Amino acid sequence: MDSIAIIGYAGALVIGIVLGLVGGGGSILTVPVLVYILAIEPVMATAYSLFVVGFAAAIGAFRNLQKGMVDVKTAIIFAIPAFIAVYASRRFLIPAIPDEIITLGDFLLTKDIAIMVFFALIMLLASVSMIRNKGAEVAEETEIKYNYPMIVIEGLVVGALTGIVGAGGGFLIIPALVLLAKLPMKKAVGTSLLIIAFKSLIGFLGDVQNLEIDWSFLLIFAGITAVGILLGIYLTNFIEGRKLKKGFGWFVLLMGVYILWKELH
Repeated sequence: MDSIAIIGYAGALVIGIVLGLVGGGGSILTVPVLVYILAIEPVMATAYSLFVVGFAAAIGAFRNLQKGMVDVKTAIIFAIPAFIAVYASRRFLIPAIPDEIITLGDFLLTKDIAIMVFFALIMLLASVSMIRNKGAEVAEETEIKYNYPMIVIEGLVVGALTGIVGAGGGFLIIPALVLLAKLPMKKAVGTSLLIIAFKSLIGFLGDVQNLEIDWSFLLIFAGITAVGILLGIYLTNFIEGRKLKKGFGWFVLLMGVYILWKELH
């Protein structure tokens, strides 16, 4: 195994540890690790990220289900439009984007550059959410109420974003569950993991039909991420994840700016 591969797999471990520690946001590092360290082209990287994100979220969702911290009905209401949007975007939208989109003077906007720029903008949005780190807390005894039209719209939007950039979108889902379904914050976090797991893995099915998947690499990478998650969860006994979230947000902000500079320079 060469040194680049070792660094890439170490990145998978870090992604898992961050997910275990801060409970979300770590998956947004998956695409940069795959693209800039392991030199995997962006369309394939976003596909692999969907599998890794879905696998990681499933582990977290299972733990939260055991604790009663998942509202299954809300997850289903939100997830159905998200399933449709993420599958459609991976199966039809991504393959339909031309390899060369537009030429502006000496600059050629390719499909790969467009995906990475869009991904960087999502990173910037996620970083602001993490830096502010203000969740609209809802009392545990609050009756759950559903704003069905807005939940469906939010599900479609988050599903489409997930399909394009391969990230889980928890920074969009959690506020939506708190504000639109009136879930308490802890239950919103657990419910978001179940939504992320299903929609990411269903989105990945759209890629299986379009791309040649390197299953041995993908399963090793996802497995190392899972080990990292368990390690991160263990470390929460000694480190408060919430305090780390703001610092990690600043790191994601710098990564987003770096990707924009690298792709557009």
